[in-house]
Amino acid sequence: MGKRHPNPRLVKIHRSYTVEEVANLFGKHKNSVRGWIKAGLPPSDAKRPMLILGHDIAAFLQARRVKNKQTCQPGEIYCVRCRAPKLPAADMAEYQPVTEKFGNLIAICPDCNSIMNRRVSMAKLGQVRGKMDITFPQALRHIVESSQPTVNSDLR
Repeated sequence: MGKRHPNPRLVKIHRSYTVEEVANLFGKHKNSVRGWIKAGLPPSDAKRPMLILGHDIAAFLQARRVKNKQTCQPGEIYCVRCRAPKLPAADMAEYQPVTEKFGNLIAICPDCNSIMNRRVSMAKLGQVRGKMDITFPQALRHIVESSQPTVNSDLR
């Protein structure tokens, strides 16, 4: 079947859709679309075939997406297993750089002990930090930076 969260931008807002057309558009079963109607998606009228206006579908799906969104406050990281933003265990996190501008905060969930991740830019790290103690891993030294050559070297 289709994706779990239908994309509201697939809908043409100036068009009317039947239940079957909406189901095909999102790769869902028509009973899923009928469930959306019971949950508050307004049909254009009570006549058959049931028609749904495109802008109503887009607004309904967008409202569901906003309602289910949980944003993290400063000092919180989202735990996928608990499905909620949480303060990390012992207020400790590690910053793992991905590029020069952004990286991941990695911490442990205090409730389920699973790994939590949060993508953050270096510029906004101060805003995201909250009370977290963030450790930055030290870069590994390169061979050319060391004064002593390696043991398995032929150089004298």
